[in-house]
Amino acid sequence: MDSAGRLVIPKEVRQQAQIKPGTPLEVRLREGHIEIEPAPLDIAIRRRGRLLVAVPHEAVPPLKSETVEETRRRVRRERAGE
Repeated sequence: MDSAGRLVIPKEVRQQAQIKPGTPLEVRLREGHIEIEPAPLDIAIRRRGRLLVAVPHEAVPPLKSETVEETRRRVRRERAGE
């Protein structure tokens, strides 16, 4: 932390958390620990025919297939206990 109170998150941690410049973050104190995580997307639930769909309040970039595949691989690793 610098003298102005700014905190630098190490590059490896930012990459693992998929935090990019401009990503909104939530910072909170829980049980004496500081927690930092990407802020959840602000959405509304709308009915589309028979389905309920999450619709973001602000425009978001489309997901890239590489991002989807990396997320699937990561979830599989986590579930397998790796």
